[in-house]
Amino acid sequence: MATYKILSLDGGGIRGLVTTGILKRLNEAVPGWFEGVDLIAGTSTGAIIALSLAHGLSLDKIRSLYYDKGSRIFDDSWLDNLLDLGQVSGANYDNKNLRQEVKKLWGDTLLKDLKKKVLVASFDLDNGDPDPLKRTWKPKFFHNFAGEDSDGDLEVYKAALYSSAAPTYFPSVDGFVDGGVVANNPSMAALAQILDIRARIKDRPGLEDIVLLSVGTGQSPYFIKGTRLDWGFAQWARPIISLMMDGSMGVADYQCRKLLGNRYHRVSPSLATAISLDDWRKRDELENVAQDTDLSATITWLKAQWM
Repeated sequence: MATYKILSLDGGGIRGLVTTGILKRLNEAVPGWFEGVDLIAGTSTGAIIALSLAHGLSLDKIRSLYYDKGSRIFDDSWLDNLLDLGQVSGANYDNKNLRQEVKKLWGDTLLKDLKKKVLVASFDLDNGDPDPLKRTWKPKFFHNFAGEDSDGDLEVYKAALYSSAAPTYFPSVDGFVDGGVVANNPSMAALAQILDIRARIKDRPGLEDIVLLSVGTGQSPYFIKGTRLDWGFAQWARPIISLMMDGSMGVADYQCRKLLGNRYHRVSPSLATAISLDDWRKRDELENVAQDTDLSATITWLKAQWM
């Protein structure tokens, strides 16, 4: 039986309602499975859920952030549109309301104060290296493991904002944007973190000791017709975001399956219609997806590999 258990949560904006719904059903079907989680990894909306769970918040409390506050978080006022020239020169939404809501959840709690280990994906637009040859943008994974690269002194709400600043949807925060541009499925990043010798982990597990459950926010039926698309920036601007995020999810899924075999399991239901990460009006549809998803294989896997 594996000894180190990882829960990985994808990004997807308002589709986090799929994640909370699935997790709640798993709690009912396999009581106590979550207590055994050693590390929760999350990207964007998955980061918000991961940090909330690590803080000890209930799934009902987390669900409320999406269901009850989604319209406030994704509030596209006429004034904002006027200032942004109809979304041409600025992000769709200000992150003021999101900042207020996540601060309500965690206050000034630091990553090191959380009850479980976390890994949160983001992307640093400028590492600020004084050496011009080393100055660049790069992925950044915030975590609360002890060690030389620990981010334990960072406020939880900042980690959430850094991870969920989706390009074109929200402005960057302190130079960071949504981790979904590199790891919308943070499973592989979580696996690498555990095997990183810099992280001070008591009784560090080997690859053969790790079991990983990956939960997605639903696969939208996105596709682009045509065999030769002679597109420019204007045509690629919006679809390229979804393309990169979905593509990175597939890469992590492939890698984890190859490395962990049957000690890895992923659940991410197919959506009947495309639901963008800001479409809070489809919150009931998203909750229905979570309720209608067949979790029999996931439940069987949890009982066999996890418990």
